[in-house]
Amino acid sequence: MIVLQPVLEIYAPDSFALWPVAESEAYGFLPLSGGLDPAEVGTAVMRIAECNNVDPEAEGHPPRPTDPLGSFLHGLLTMDDLFASGGLRVTDTETGTTLLPGCCNGLEERRDWLDVLDGSGSAGFGHDPFPLAERHGDVVRLTVDADDDNSPVIELPVTDLRRLLAGAERDLTDFLQLAAIWTTRHLEDYATPVTAALSRALDLPAPVMSPNL
Repeated sequence: MIVLQPVLEIYAPDSFALWPVAESEAYGFLPLSGGLDPAEVGTAVMRIAECNNVDPEAEGHPPRPTDPLGSFLHGLLTMDDLFASGGLRVTDTETGTTLLPGCCNGLEERRDWLDVLDGSGSAGFGHDPFPLAERHGDVVRLTVDADDDNSPVIELPVTDLRRLLAGAERDLTDFLQLAAIWTTRHLEDYATPVTAALSRALDLPAPVMSPNL
């Protein structure tokens, strides 16, 4: 069985206290979906904000606030181009082979997978390792590390990959809806702009919020 999940690259939080987060390993990947608990959502929001915790280079942006929360969210709320470290994780549960996004790959770049199906027929997803997807007729071959001649590979039909990619989009949409609710409870003063920023970071339409939330 082939499992495909949108994942966010996670580092263990270092004395993070701005909102509740889940315990995590020193380095790993958090699958994003509508099934996360509040602490896991908090971890994901923390990590996406952390990925963008830099001062915008362009002029005309407001200065970084002095309060800890405003300061931490500053890049997320003011950067023009946002980044969410991670991508799509593909696992063959029968062989145990897993393709992971490489360094410098972002979830906002996942549309490159569609280029494999309907465009050039190949795409890479970061480095160290160098994951590579190539279409060969009706089959897509996923190489875990194209820089390794003996790299494990995963093969699956084009129709299956298309279905799995659609499922990943639903997972991300469900996560964003969950994150939007989470912001109203944990970042009340920043709920609207943070939700909008998360939408941009994940390259998704902003969620429609129920008036009862």
